[in-house]
Amino acid sequence: MIEDVFKKISWLGHDGILYHDTIVLYIDPYDISGGPPADLILISHDHFDHCSPEDVKKIQKPETLILTEPDSAKKLSGRVEILKPGDTKTVLGITVEAVPAYNTNKDFHPKAKGWLGFIVSIEGVRLYHPGDADFIPEMKTIQADIAFFPVSGTYVMTAKEAAEAAKLMKPRIAVPIHYGAIVGSDKDAQEFRELLEGEVEVRILAKEKK
Repeated sequence: MIEDVFKKISWLGHDGILYHDTIVLYIDPYDISGGPPADLILISHDHFDHCSPEDVKKIQKPETLILTEPDSAKKLSGRVEILKPGDTKTVLGITVEAVPAYNTNKDFHPKAKGWLGFIVSIEGVRLYHPGDADFIPEMKTIQADIAFFPVSGTYVMTAKEAAEAAKLMKPRIAVPIHYGAIVGSDKDAQEFRELLEGEVEVRILAKEKK
């Protein structure tokens, strides 16, 4: 089941994720040239590299539902619904749990903003996308089969911090993201994998070409 879902997941670069099956789901699409039209789009927060109205329009249908927080909602158009940490929404058989995303040792993403990470339950598999976050206490209670971890440092966790989070969460598959654009490089992804060798399976995805 987990492998079946994983095969349908693409990394769009930076923080962007695509799940493409009979239902098409995007998380934080940024700097994309297009793609399959979205049924559901999740936007974690309103920074330009996560909430990009121009990129959303490339994949948006009239019926596309966007779930996000209030700051991003102001920038987007169409069917937009607001979530806050702790909220749950089921759409087309996909359950989305909004969870906190914030920094603990820097000020780029204050907890008070109420910005989001997401736990997405699809086909019986739980995916975790933390948005822009550090290794926050809430991760201790998150259970996920497939988890994405920002690894570039500066605005989010470093590879070392992300590895510590992964060791605690113990997903079946861990995927490094938030590198290779703006900040971070392939070295961060490789370090993340090396730090988890023998403890958590890490899969480094090639950037999807669109």
